[in-house]
Amino acid sequence: MAASMREVAALAGVSMGTISNVLNRPDMVSEATRERVEAAIAQLGFVRNDAARQLRAGQSRMLAVVVLDARNPFFLDVAAGAESVADAHDLLMVLVGSGESEERENRQLRLLMEQRVQGILLSPVGENIPMLDKLDRQGTPVVLLDRGSRTPGRSSVAVDDIGGGRLAARHLMDLGHRNLVYVGGPESIRQVRDRRAGALDAVAESASTRMSTIWSESLTIEAGAKAAGRILDMSDQPPTGAVCANDLLALGVLQEYIQRGLRVPDDLAIVGYDDIDYAAGAAVPLTSVAQPRAELGHAAAELLLEQVNNQSGNEFRQLTFTPSLVVRGSTDHGWRGASA
Repeated sequence: MAASMREVAALAGVSMGTISNVLNRPDMVSEATRERVEAAIAQLGFVRNDAARQLRAGQSRMLAVVVLDARNPFFLDVAAGAESVADAHDLLMVLVGSGESEERENRQLRLLMEQRVQGILLSPVGENIPMLDKLDRQGTPVVLLDRGSRTPGRSSVAVDDIGGGRLAARHLMDLGHRNLVYVGGPESIRQVRDRRAGALDAVAESASTRMSTIWSESLTIEAGAKAAGRILDMSDQPPTGAVCANDLLALGVLQEYIQRGLRVPDDLAIVGYDDIDYAAGAAVPLTSVAQPRAELGHAAAELLLEQVNNQSGNEFRQLTFTPSLVVRGSTDHGWRGASA
């Protein structure tokens, strides 16, 4: 059983108030008394119950990052950027995955609210987030992550996904592809819709180009492999170029094509999105629209702490990063490690 403060006080021969001062206001205690208390703490193996203390004070020393899929390397990199800010402020950061489920997302937000977290970075599943109003009323700041805010009263950090989708489609069109397919889903996720909208914008610039859409059930490698099967079922003028809503989908499409004895980019040129580390290491290195992953998390966490510490002056900011295209072998026969 863990030692209590009362046991520490008895061993050190001091009052409970002195123990509290050593733990919370050590400058108020003489050096000799402090050393005696610290020796008793070490001997008994006492560990302070910060959780209980912080909950009594009405707030924990925890930040939360709620993302669509905690297994996705993109979100792991984003979370690492946020964690660097939390570390610098002696805060604990927890990463939570909603599994692309609105029901699960709302349940997690409720639990985080009950834990009195200092603030939340949220990459939401859909447009309707019922828990936001409750978090606002409780005074828990929420910054949208990888999703732009549509209201001036909410800070957000995002990437221009419409521009990113446009980059991907134009790249394929510049290579001569005129029959494209967009692979992405669920449709409820705004980033998925925005990347498709950008690709459609590029396609609309060419009367000779068309783009079909395959909605996937998730943003995973497995869903990408299933989508590849559906692409191959398009026997009437099959697509020669694919724009995928993220790299995991793109890697699934690529993997399925290779397993069926087909060639990338000869039979299908593929562009992913996010430029995760696995993209460059794929069997055929993946062309991808790059997002500044760690910078997204770092910037979002800084905005969140400005609100936590009342430094924002009730001003909310919406930051938007510009994506870039990294060209590799999944679209370029002559790829030699160049970027564009």
